Parts: sequence; structure tokens; C-alpha cells
Amino acid sequence: MGALPVGRGLGTVVDMDLQALLDESAERHGVPGAAVAVGAGGELIEAATGVVNRNTGVATTADSVFQIGSVTKVWTASLVMQLVAEGAVELDAPVRRYLPAFGVLDGRVSESVTVRQLLSHTGGFEGDLFEDTGRGDDALGNLIAWMRTNAGQVHAPGALHSYCNSGFCVLGAMVAELRGGTWEAVLRERLIEPLGVTHMALFAEEAILFRAAAGHTGEERTVFPRWQMARSNAPAGSTPCAAPRELVRFGRMFLADGLAADGTRLLPAGTFAAMLEPQVLLPAMGGRSATAWGLGFMLSEWDGVPVVGHDGGTPGQSTCWRIVPDRDVVVAINANGGDAGPLIDEVLAGVLAETAGIRVPARVMPPDTPAEGSPAHTGTFEGPIERYEVKLAEGGLDISAIPQGFAVEVGEEPKTFRVLALGDNRYVAAEPDEGVHPVIAFLEDGRYLYTGRAIKRV
Repeated sequence: MGALPVGRGLGTVVDMDLQALLDESAERHGVPGAAVAVGAGGELIEAATGVVNRNTGVATTADSVFQIGSVTKVWTASLVMQLVAEGAVELDAPVRRYLPAFGVLDGRVSESVTVRQLLSHTGGFEGDLFEDTGRGDDALGNLIAWMRTNAGQVHAPGALHSYCNSGFCVLGAMVAELRGGTWEAVLRERLIEPLGVTHMALFAEEAILFRAAAGHTGEERTVFPRWQMARSNAPAGSTPCAAPRELVRFGRMFLADGLAADGTRLLPAGTFAAMLEPQVLLPAMGGRSATAWGLGFMLSEWDGVPVVGHDGGTPGQSTCWRIVPDRDVVVAINANGGDAGPLIDEVLAGVLAETAGIRVPARVMPPDTPAEGSPAHTGTFEGPIERYEVKLAEGGLDISAIPQGFAVEVGEEPKTFRVLALGDNRYVAAEPDEGVHPVIAFLEDGRYLYTGRAIKRV
């Protein structure tokens, strides 16, 4: 591979065999296909491995497009920040001022929840509302109408962080309302085209023009039969696909303080810094987990260095996108199944060590001697797509996860797993799930089971 400059301040150039790193990791973790792009200084380095679809055997290339899932949320947040810069939106104003059709079951929340709260996942209403309202241009508007009689409240606005897909659907609908077009059309006009992005698709009929990755699920790594999720959730990440290099291009726009590669200004100077201001601190989950949320961005500090970005997932596909602002580094990693988590960990660790001189923290592992589980954490917790039955067990808790709604539609099955007590109301899964040990916490004296989402006790 070519020489890859390290970030600002390290003062040297290193060589890394990104291709070998990706090949070996994909083989070790049973990942059918993966691609990675790294931007460091003015250089771009890419690698790809495996196949985009095991049924067809089509090879993965650096320009293959993968479903980017929730990385889309930063694109939607950027569209909102453009409106803020124009004075068309105030962050602390109620969303309903700009989107009169918005509403949830709680009338007070309908009137009061703000744009800032939705950008930081603190709006408090149910987030996993994946209602399929069709494929027409009215799909997003139909979801907003459906929410008025279906979106329940989990917590008071601003009280907690609870990851909220539906909040970003509301933001996407607000953007479409104020710009006078569909969310997809606004995204193309305001970001995709001025950035010079070429390998990105928002619909299946666009993705078919590229080497489009299919998700692979289960122990057998079989192709997931439903390629694209509902258009109603597009602003939250259900539909967009992109090649890793395009996510690097997007990240470089932020590093350039809002400028595209050709000098076109897409965000006012200082907007990136504003988006990185912590809006809410997250429960301490340890390891690689984010510690705070900004305006659309996950915020972390690794080895004393700020690292920001977002993750994305659709059935059988995973994306990791990270920016190291102080080191002028952007990394985008995509995988289409298998134990994608460990692959992403290994590739990201290798890339950031070489290009940014930082160490990626290890994930939390099960303790040799767990603490005792608490009776205060037992009971039933329920959200739109899953119900959790929690019981005391040796060294922790046994949790039965019962999928419902959308989770059943995409093939999730009931399972019971043990989590071991770490102390401080935190637990880690005793066995790995797709190669990683998930961490959960209990908040507010056991009122909520927290997985990144606050799931309310029934």
C-alpha cells in the first residue's frame, strides 16, 4: 500500500498494509465482505475484501456501496444546521413551530420538544417506530401523522439520553417542509451534489447501478432476504448506501470547517465545533462507548484525544465512521455480516494507531469475579420492538429478550442470556453476541434498562 501521512503534530509518515489487516480480520471473524477508507492529511487509502453477496459471488471493491444505517443521522443533522445558519430554525424552539404536523401521544411534549433535544436524542418519546408507510414521496409525512396516535413517552424531554430513530425522522420531515421537497431531494441538492459524492444511493433503483452489498445474518451467513428498510425512516438511516470513500469525503468537509473539496461552503465556519459541544452526558458504559452526545455526533475521548463520529447498522450490515479532528484523520469501515464488531475493532485500532497515534480502548469483558445482581433490576421492561424479562441469577441477571413488531419482521427470535454484574448498576453479557459482549445499565433506581435506549419498566 502507499505511504499514509499521519495526522497533524506527529511529524512522520508511516506505511501500513491496510489490505492485509482487512483480509486477515475478515477471515478470522467470518465476515463475507468488507471495505475501508482512510483519509489522513491529504491522502486517501482504501481496501476491500470478500464478496458483496455470497449468493452471487460478486467481489467487494473499494467503490462498493454498503448500507450506512444511522451514519445517515449526521447527514440529516447537517441539513438542520444549514437551516440554523440561515436563521430559518432555532435550536431551542419547539419542533412544531417548523413542522405543524408533528405530534406524539403526550400533548405537552408535542408542544414543547425542541430541535436541540431531537438532535441529541433527549426528546423522550419512543424511538424505534419503524412503521412502513409505503414507498411514495408521502412516506415520511405519513409516518409523522401515524406518530401522533402511536408515539408514547418514555421520559420527560431533556431528562435522559435515549437513542431515538423517530426523532431524526421528525427532523428529516422538518427539513423537507422548510425546503419544499422530499428529504432525499434536499439531501442531494444541499450535500451530496455539492460535496462531489458519486458513489451513494438513496433508493434501491439507484443502488443497483453500483456493487451493492447485501446483508448476511445468522451462523450460516445467509443473505438477508429484505434488502431495503422502510422509506419512512430514511432520515434516520433506513435506506442510504455509500462507499466508504464517500464517508471520508463527508468527514473531510467537517475537518475543513464546512468546506467541500472544491471550496464550496456547505456549513458556516464554526458549525462543526458547535455540533461537537456536549448536549447530554451518557451513562458510563466503559470501553469504546461514547461518553456524550453532541448535535448529531457521538463524542468520545480515546487516549486523551477527542474522537467523534457515528455507527450504523441495518440487518446484516454494519458501519463505523470516525473523525479525529486534532489529527486530521477520517476512517470509514463497512462490513456485511459475520462478527462485524471485532473486525471493526481490529481495523479501527490498527488504522488509528498508525495515522493518529492513539490507542482504541478495549471493550468491556466479563469479570472473573462478578459482583452480585440487584433485585432492584429485576422485572419487565418494554419498548416498541422488544420486551425484556429480567430475573436474578448467579453473579448477575438472566434476561429473556422477546422481540415484537419490527424485530419479528426482520427475523429476530426470543433468546435468554446471562449478564454479569460489574457494579455501579452495570452488567456485561457473559457470552458474546456477534463477537462482542454487550453492556447494559439500569438508571433511576431500576426504572429504566439502558442499552443506549432507555427502556421503561412495565
